[in-house]
Parts: sequence; structure tokens; C-alpha cells
Amino acid sequence: MLDKILDEKVQGTALKKEFTTNGNKKMYIESYGCQMNFSDSEIVASVLSREGFCTTKILEEANLVLINTCSIRDKAEQTVRNRLKYFQSVKKKYNKKMTVGVLGCMAERLKEKLLDQEKLVDIVVGPDAYRDLPKLVKEIEDGKKGINVFLSLEETYADINPIRLGGNGVTAFVSITRGCDNMCTFCVVPYTRGRERSRDPKSIIKECEELIKLGYKEVTLLGQNVDSYLWYGGGAKKNYKNITVDESKVWDFAKLLDEVAKINPILRIRFSTSNPQDMTDQVIDVISKHKNICNYIHLPVQSGSSKILKLMNRGYSRQEYLILIDKIKNKIPDCAISMDMISGFCNETEDDHLKTLSLMDIVKYDYGYMFKYSERPNTAAAKKLTDNILEKTKQRRLTEIIAKQREHSLMHMKKRIGNSYEVLIEGRSKKSSQFYYGRTTHNATVVFKKQEKKVGDYVNVKIQDCTSATLIGEII
Repeated sequence: MLDKILDEKVQGTALKKEFTTNGNKKMYIESYGCQMNFSDSEIVASVLSREGFCTTKILEEANLVLINTCSIRDKAEQTVRNRLKYFQSVKKKYNKKMTVGVLGCMAERLKEKLLDQEKLVDIVVGPDAYRDLPKLVKEIEDGKKGINVFLSLEETYADINPIRLGGNGVTAFVSITRGCDNMCTFCVVPYTRGRERSRDPKSIIKECEELIKLGYKEVTLLGQNVDSYLWYGGGAKKNYKNITVDESKVWDFAKLLDEVAKINPILRIRFSTSNPQDMTDQVIDVISKHKNICNYIHLPVQSGSSKILKLMNRGYSRQEYLILIDKIKNKIPDCAISMDMISGFCNETEDDHLKTLSLMDIVKYDYGYMFKYSERPNTAAAKKLTDNILEKTKQRRLTEIIAKQREHSLMHMKKRIGNSYEVLIEGRSKKSSQFYYGRTTHNATVVFKKQEKKVGDYVNVKIQDCTSATLIGEII
């Protein structure tokens, strides 16, 4: 699950970069939720560009409006519904021929409901059906219903070169897996994105090599669970044990990470998201071996109570998680670690909550992504468990978790003051045109005066001050 990138307030952004095509049809795309959705939108843009579409950041002039959605919490879905209603009002006022479509997890979960009952969209396309978009757009033009939410056991879009939309020309997402087999009881991802399928490693390496040629300096390897990456020739991971394969040709995540790191020492590498039950000692060893693999691991925990972890079907206990944390810190002493945490899951007692707080005190995470439990329809938790924690209790526990994390984040940031770090300049600071921003190997954002540098440069920055979320420094 890619909770890591979900802000507490679900973020949506229009993809703003224009590209040239021979056609004159215009598409407007908004993406919400996780990094995988933003990466998928780049695939969608590439598919539609072949049909003569170019992007626009002006909603009113678009022939085709698409919103790539998240279903991980009810609040995320309500945000999308509100946007779709707004799109319909724009359509009615400015362009009655505008086609509005919903992509991604919400499309997969709600299917025809968005088309027939709520009448908010013209097209519904699930995460594995983006190649079908040109045909569906044509069917809408012919007065037919546009829907494809078929989940594939093969689709990885490995042969499609994504159009890097709305980016900085320096950092890029590279998808390596799709789907999830872990079946956490609270999560809709296995139902909206299907079973785990891994991408041919040769295509991943080729994409990274092409990005370097285009001037990119950092890639983030993406998957709902990157540690489950397994290439044995194609197909769903669940089929691997049922066939005969040449083990010498099998790639796991440790091997892929190692090979990507070897492509070029100037290419900085991150990855997301890891699941604790699947992270191997070999992956930790590879991170420690390569200087260009960032010293940062997002390791969702969700709860500090073994009882709750079992109810969540997370596949590990509190003790097993802490053993993994110890392995990481022993092998990579300077590794920053972040987490996802859910407050108020079914049957969570005050003692369970205190165990979560105590686990946070043991690990002392650098960053955290923290949420109240939101029951999702058709998940195992919705079917078998009762959402029996009062909303005010969920909120109070979440507030305590957030307060503790802010304390730990500030502690880590203060420790960085006086130290110098290599930073990749990613862009101009939002608050001042005189400052750049970038990130350290620990994924900490740094702001600093521009001097005579440019976006894409590596610079050494000495840290002079901080907040709980940002480092402030000067190029040395």
C-alpha cells in the first residue's frame, strides 16, 4: 500500500506540462492519492498523445477531462466526488461536448455507479485498462457507454514510455510492480489494483538509462509493495510456486535494486513502498552497499499492538517489526525511517493505543503519515469486524500520535543542524524566488539561497536551522 505519499489532506494537482502533438484535441488530468496514481497519469498521457491529444492546464478548454482517483479513505472519495461535480458544472457552462472520465482505484471500486446512478462521468476506466482509453473515448463520441474496469494478471505498461507531466525534469517515478497480494483487512488496494505482477527488469533498467540521458538525476522505484518484486518471466506472483523456472534468471527486489544502482553513480535512487513482512536482509545489504541509494526507508507499521496487527492481517507482530528496525539501524546507522499509522482500528483498546505510542518512542521515526481508521466497503474488516471505536476517540488518539511524531521529527531535524549534506536541487522554493529546495539522502526537505547554481545540480548544504518539517541551510 502506498499510504506513504498520501498527505492527511488528500492532494490533487493538474498536470501542467505541455507537449507537442499533431492533433488539436486537449486533455486535462488531475491526480489524487499515491505516487502510483501520478505515475499512471503519465502512462495515460502517453497513450492518449498517440491519438492526437495534448495536455492543457485550462480546464474550460479541454475536450477530455480525467481525474485519477484514490479509494483508500472515504475522505479521498468525497474529495473526488466534489471535483467531479465541479467538472460537470464547467461542462454545462463552457463546453457541453466535454467528456469527463474517472480513472484509478475509485473507478475500479464503484464501476457503473459513477456512470449510471450518480451520473458524474462519461467514462470509467480501471488501473489495468488505460490502453483502452482511445477506444472508449471514440465510443462516447458515438453515443455508447465508456467503461472498462477489467483487472489483468499481466498488465504492467512496461512497453509504454511515460510522458513526464508536471515534473521538475530532475526526479521521476518508475513503476516496477502493480497490485498487492497481502490482503490487509482494512485495505481496498487488492480489490482495486488486483494481484501482484512485476515488470521485466530489462525494461526498468532501460527506462532509468533513458531518464539519465534526458537529464534526470533521481528515480523512485514504485509499487504497492516493492519488496514483493519478483520477475520470473511474467505473470502474477501467485503463479510462481506452481511452475518450473530457471532460478538463475529470477530477479527479486534486492537484485533489481542492486542493478539499478549500478547504472550510473550520479543517479540517486529511492523506492516506495515497503511492507515489513517482505523486506529481506539482502535488500538492507544492497542499500548499505551503494552510496547512490538513499538512506531512507518508508516502513508502514499501522499499529504498535500485536493484537491489532493480527486483526489487520499485517503478517508480522510488534516484536518482529522491531527486530527488522534493529537490523536496518545496525546495518545502516544513518538510515531515516518513516511510517504509516492508523488510529482507532476495530477493537482497539486504550492499551493497544499506548502500545502504539510506546513503539513510536522506541523507533523514533523521522517522519510519519497518520490517519484515523476509515472503513472501506467490501474489505475483510468491513465484512468481519465492527468499526466500534467512537469518532472522538479515534480523533483524540490520532492527535496524540501526531503530537508524538512532531516531537520525534523535530528531534531528528535538530540533530542535522551543523552538518553538511549532498542535496539535489529540485526546484524553486514556494515561499521565495531567491531560494531553492531539495532533499537529503534522508528525504528531509532543505531550503537554501540559490547562489550560482541551477535545478538538477548536486550541492553540499550546511544546515543552519530547522522546523519539524524543513531544514534551512547554505550552499558551501
